[in-house]
Amino acid sequence: MPVQPIKFYQVGSFAVGNRLLAEDHRSVQSEADRTNSLNCGHRACQGCGEALGARYALDAAMRATNRQMVAVNSTGCLEVFSTPYPETSWQIPWIHSLFGNAPAVATGIAAAMRAKGRTDVRVVGQGGDGGTVDIGFACLSGMFERNDDVLFICYDNEAYMNTGVQRSGATPPAARTATTPAVGPQPGNSFGQGKNAPLIAMAHEIPYVATATVAGLRDLEYKVRRAMEFRGARYLHILVPCPLGWGSAPGDTIRIARLAEQTGLFPVFEAEAGDVVSVSKIRRKAPVEDYLKLQTRYAHLFKTTDGAATIARLQRMADRNMARFGLLDSETSAASRAATGATTRELP
Repeated sequence: MPVQPIKFYQVGSFAVGNRLLAEDHRSVQSEADRTNSLNCGHRACQGCGEALGARYALDAAMRATNRQMVAVNSTGCLEVFSTPYPETSWQIPWIHSLFGNAPAVATGIAAAMRAKGRTDVRVVGQGGDGGTVDIGFACLSGMFERNDDVLFICYDNEAYMNTGVQRSGATPPAARTATTPAVGPQPGNSFGQGKNAPLIAMAHEIPYVATATVAGLRDLEYKVRRAMEFRGARYLHILVPCPLGWGSAPGDTIRIARLAEQTGLFPVFEAEAGDVVSVSKIRRKAPVEDYLKLQTRYAHLFKTTDGAATIARLQRMADRNMARFGLLDSETSAASRAATGATTRELP
């Protein structure tokens, strides 16, 4: 990715103190004058990936726009935990919309600013995967078709977490939710259902589409900054693990997000005008088991022979993503095959 690479001096560490970095290489979150767009006092669950993602993304957007920005929020976890009436944790111009029309409301605000001659004020729409890829999908597609000057951010925690962990169009195959229980001949969510929102956004050939995770702070901030360099419709899809819905430890949120990328289950890339222009190469390829075993929503897969076959099927999906997006270079690919061949082999 076009992010300045960092040499890690601590063996086994994925983090480095910002004091070791040149000032222009530091993250927005390391700065004392960051906006703190989503401030303390909210009621998110411990380890909430969405709270992290929203703060990272909007702080970066505020810097990129010289603090001339309006955020539109659909109904969902992010809205509920941040604005319990009559309180709010937002320190930016922020408006709550309905579950399904945040892209349309964001479009209206952008049009109003344009009519007032305030081309310096930018608009960001945001919502969870339910409000983005399901309930709000028509409005989002319309925003893409019109090429409205809005950056829409989806914080993807892969289910309707706010209303009780029901399946959404972004719920991955085999995952247990309240509406896809781990029972029957094919426990968990069915294969072949749902939709890939980043690829659908690319099919609209809008100026900019990207994916990111909360584990890649500097990559996420770069993509927000890059998105603000474009005019027209833009889409950023951020993976935000949910300890409550995924059945994971609150302290594992970043680890799980990193594994989603390292296994190939969540490709991290950016695209312009419908074409992929860069991908985040996988530094250390990991088998999908490493990702699945940290989440009780996949616990049923480790109990039966059929579960083992499903894990192998998920591994094939991850391997397809790696080939499709070119996530491994030739040297890493060869080393990974040698190290994980036994776990990536397809079952008969």
